[in-house]
Amino acid sequence: MAAQETERDHVVIFPFMAKGHTIPLLHLAVALSARGLRVTLVTTPANSPFIRHHLPSCRHPAVDILTLPFPDLQPLPAGVESTDGLPSLDLYPAFLRATALLRRPFQHLLVRLLRDAARPPLCLISDFFLGWTLPLCRRYGLPRLVFHGMSAFSMALCKSLWVHQPHSTSAASGDHRLPIHVPGTPPSLLLTLVEVPDTVRNAANPDDPVIQFLNELGDSDVSSWGIVVNSFAKVDGDYVRLLESFYRGGARAWLLGPLSLFADPESDARDCLKWLDGKDRGSVVYVSFGTQVHVPDTQLDEVAHGLVQSGYNFVLVVRSESWVPPDCVEEGGKVVGGWVPQGKILGHAAIGGFVSHCGWNSVLESLSAGVPILTWPMIAEQQLNAKHVVELLGAGVRLGGGETGEIIEREEVAKGVKEVMGGGEKGWKARERAAELRRAAADAVAEGGTSDRALEELLEELRRANSNVVREFWKEEDQAVVAGEENHAGLQQDGIPIA
Repeated sequence: MAAQETERDHVVIFPFMAKGHTIPLLHLAVALSARGLRVTLVTTPANSPFIRHHLPSCRHPAVDILTLPFPDLQPLPAGVESTDGLPSLDLYPAFLRATALLRRPFQHLLVRLLRDAARPPLCLISDFFLGWTLPLCRRYGLPRLVFHGMSAFSMALCKSLWVHQPHSTSAASGDHRLPIHVPGTPPSLLLTLVEVPDTVRNAANPDDPVIQFLNELGDSDVSSWGIVVNSFAKVDGDYVRLLESFYRGGARAWLLGPLSLFADPESDARDCLKWLDGKDRGSVVYVSFGTQVHVPDTQLDEVAHGLVQSGYNFVLVVRSESWVPPDCVEEGGKVVGGWVPQGKILGHAAIGGFVSHCGWNSVLESLSAGVPILTWPMIAEQQLNAKHVVELLGAGVRLGGGETGEIIEREEVAKGVKEVMGGGEKGWKARERAAELRRAAADAVAEGGTSDRALEELLEELRRANSNVVREFWKEEDQAVVAGEENHAGLQQDGIPIA
């Protein structure tokens, strides 16, 4: 290794095996390497090609990719190492349990990095679902920062709801329209039961396997050294203090985003951009429901017909392999399957609106591009994200009555698209506000911006913490493990076993 490489500060990043959780941390790796840091990304073999595609070594020589063998655990299908590959969300609890079995091989990896590196890592940044990494970090004196893949707003509300259970009265009464005030938020911020995520509503159910797993992770989350948040002050600054109040030891929440603005340009294998080049400015609506939700074919029929009825050109991204687009789609639409370069599509001048499931990455990419959102939340905290976008930020228009899982008819789809794309007052205000947030996002990551300063301050604090912790570590480490007496259990770099 060259001398200048050994002198680099070093950060280890371990994303959860879901694209929505992985991509922001890849963008963070780009931001760190651009500041002269060495980055080690930890993943599993089947996820490695996706990461290498987004972080080619020719452009990011300071980013190493290390793989751990994914555990074989029934009833998970062989070869499925990412949540978007699960044939059913019923397998999600088993997938979570499988990731917990990575603890032992990850320990070997961590010991190797601490033993071999001229500079031991400053920290580990790991996903909330990989909470078992915290005890290892404590054992070896390494600060652990947790990443949730959510906004500070949604995280703060979820934690307050989980702790205080203000929605229990509404749930017990069966009246889902009762207003719910979330402790710690302004009195004017009220939820309905449908806006409370399912996992929070089920928090008191001891038989729910997901709740059991989340309860096990709770202490490792709130005991983390800090929280990495993919957001920026203009969007989330008001909710940082509430979020931090649920963590111990003065842990800080660091708003470092939008991390997508640090990303490399993505390739476009489906020719979407060339098709968009032939469309007028702001004339195309982009439609995508993310990588986790399986939208029924009957709903896709309604979406397609509604888009055609709206009169606007559209790009519709679908996951279904059984759905056949109606003939009318060819009049002004482009249907693509699988993965698309969403950031580049949203940034294209032809895009004027986004029909979105309101996953946080999608919301942030849309706002960063100045594109208003027609919100269609489906799972997890997406109802909260939709509320954030429409009611607090004013950068979107709500589609449907808010009931998750309801079939939205084509007429309502067409009406919503016309509102967000056309001359309606709500749509006009949303477009104006989205444009303001685009400028704020760019300012945040620019030199001297709030996110730029936060990242530099985070690194300085880690350097100070590391200067003390490392000395203590070398006194108290487990000599047997560090001496390499245990095997590295399948650890690989670029597909080559490391002995």
